[in-house]
Amino acid sequence: MKIKFYKTILGLLISTSVLVGCTSPKKEPIKLDVEHVLDLSVLKTRKTVAGLSSAVDFPRSIEKGNKNWDFVGVKDWCSGFWPGVLWYAYEFSGDESIKKQAERFTAPIKEIAYTSAENHDIGFMVYCSFGNGYRLTGNEEYKKVLLSAADTLATLYNPNVGSLLSWPIYKDKYMHNTIIDNMMNLELLFWASKNGGSKKLYEIAESHAEVTMNNIVRKDSAVYHLASFNDKTGEFIKGYTHQGYANESMWARGQTWGIYGFAMAYRETGRKDFLNTSIKLTEHYLDRLPKDGIPFWDFDDPRIPNAPKDASAAAVAACGMLELSCLVQDKELKQKYFKEAKRFLAKLSSEEYYSGETNQALLLHSTGHHPKNSEIDTPIIYADYYYMEAMLKLRQIENKQDLGLLKK
Repeated sequence: MKIKFYKTILGLLISTSVLVGCTSPKKEPIKLDVEHVLDLSVLKTRKTVAGLSSAVDFPRSIEKGNKNWDFVGVKDWCSGFWPGVLWYAYEFSGDESIKKQAERFTAPIKEIAYTSAENHDIGFMVYCSFGNGYRLTGNEEYKKVLLSAADTLATLYNPNVGSLLSWPIYKDKYMHNTIIDNMMNLELLFWASKNGGSKKLYEIAESHAEVTMNNIVRKDSAVYHLASFNDKTGEFIKGYTHQGYANESMWARGQTWGIYGFAMAYRETGRKDFLNTSIKLTEHYLDRLPKDGIPFWDFDDPRIPNAPKDASAAAVAACGMLELSCLVQDKELKQKYFKEAKRFLAKLSSEEYYSGETNQALLLHSTGHHPKNSEIDTPIIYADYYYMEAMLKLRQIENKQDLGLLKK
């Protein structure tokens, strides 16, 4: 059966054409059949969701040897990614049955917007679900939830430090802590400030990005996972790489959160230092990337080449670099970032990484929290989410459309 499935994807590599602005570059050697891969992904998503009865259980990962998703509750930081996948599947297909399922799995996440903030992941949970839902439907009830979620996230802001507290549960260990992942949650604040929320939300998001740039981004152009600050004076205490190999190592997914997060921060603020930070992180990532375009979970794991890979980092990198290709003015950089992102997506769409009939996920070979021996070399829902987002971004660029994902 697996061989049969992959016969349907054999046409993925074909020749291509022209670059103007955010369209595909000249003389590009590889082009994905984006429509075909998205068709396959929608079919698979439709089949998976048809077998899910409870809308308060959200797919997160698949244990080795299993075919089906393991589930988490609404308060897990990954809860918003599955409804986000459904919204992306609906966006591409226009299938009303998928839309109904997206609405069904989005609805329970509402409670996150109206309860006290337990962590910074409110953006991942609410913006990936309600944000995509509002963008695609204009449902005013979704807008209210998003605005409330932004206000809830803003309660984690510490003006002494100038950043959001990422993990309240780790205050005893790290005092005021800010993690690189949190860059992605700023988009909720930027969006809210432009759509009826307080302008203070914009100021919080901009300040948070600046503090992250000045303290989490290291001189070697890699990032710490976490920065610890004195919550009274705002003084930077120490950088840690909580989910990486060592404090000064280069954790792959953290680097890609930075690439995408600072590109988004530039898009929202116009600040060139944010753009330059994204470029710097991207260049360092590309310089150290293995030839196949998929990073090891940490670039400094001494077991390389026998260390696990992280497909989720490759998917986030593809999103960030497609975004960046539409923001930089230099034509060579536009081409470079576009072609590299597309190369990552071609690899992720190959038999090695695309799951086919192996299990319910879209992508294989992601790594969650390696130091805790958690979710290693397995499908993880956020890999599928950013893979779908990247494929839709790529499709928009190739169709010469404006990038509109999660921006309105």
